[in-house]
Amino acid sequence: MVSKKIMQEAIDFENECKSLESLLIKVKNLDYSTKTQFKTWTIFDIIAHLHLWNMAAIWTLNEPYKFEQLMVEVMKVFQGGQTHQKLQKEWCQTLKLNSGECLFAAWQEGYKQVVQHYLNADPLRRVKWGGPDMSVKSCIIARQMETWAHSQAIFDVLGIDRINSESLKNIAHIGVITYSWSFKIKELIPPSPKPYVKLISPNGKIWEWNEPQNNNKITGNAEEFCQVVTQCRNIKDTNLECIGSIASTWMTIAQCFAGVSEVPPAKGTRIKIIN
Repeated sequence: MVSKKIMQEAIDFENECKSLESLLIKVKNLDYSTKTQFKTWTIFDIIAHLHLWNMAAIWTLNEPYKFEQLMVEVMKVFQGGQTHQKLQKEWCQTLKLNSGECLFAAWQEGYKQVVQHYLNADPLRRVKWGGPDMSVKSCIIARQMETWAHSQAIFDVLGIDRINSESLKNIAHIGVITYSWSFKIKELIPPSPKPYVKLISPNGKIWEWNEPQNNNKITGNAEEFCQVVTQCRNIKDTNLECIGSIASTWMTIAQCFAGVSEVPPAKGTRIKIIN
């Protein structure tokens, strides 16, 4: 019997979750009602969001009708002028996840289920999501990206530096390949050519994308690039070097995630809190 190949991206997602898990376990007397710098979201809101969409990742893979039901509810909430927070809180109340501790335990169990379901899944299979359909591989990478991005707000408000691994390249890659999306979602024509991106990985390796260009490029730390494309940081709060108008414009509107057009945080509004 031939064993299925394990999907590395599922392990990358698992490790990202373990990083957040370790952070939350270490903080004694953690107040889940603490507001972060991400809009008005609390730590509870962030964990609820991650848990809900982790479950959605399982549903779209194994029970598509449940995923479709969720999307109907999502559209009702948004069309009614409500927010993600309302959707998540009501979902948590339905499941009686009313305390941060209960929610954290449910999220822990949930992310482990995601890993088990995706570990041996066909990476090329197509599944539905909030935007266009995507491959299973892209779906689990997107879960890693969202976990990493939302975790940043928690690391920041707790005043703790995160330690990244080389799997950060998955997120940097999403940031690069959504170049055109960042413009189109704002009803702008993506300018050509795409900028050259040269980043330094957590282990000091060089990661590169697109054709080398001296007058149209972005260089610097991979973590900071990922923070910008996930809208965890304003480009002016980083040491990234942007050369050329195309590269500079992109970094002021970059959005590597699906959904409606979002405005990146203003300078100085998403930073590490010094406790």
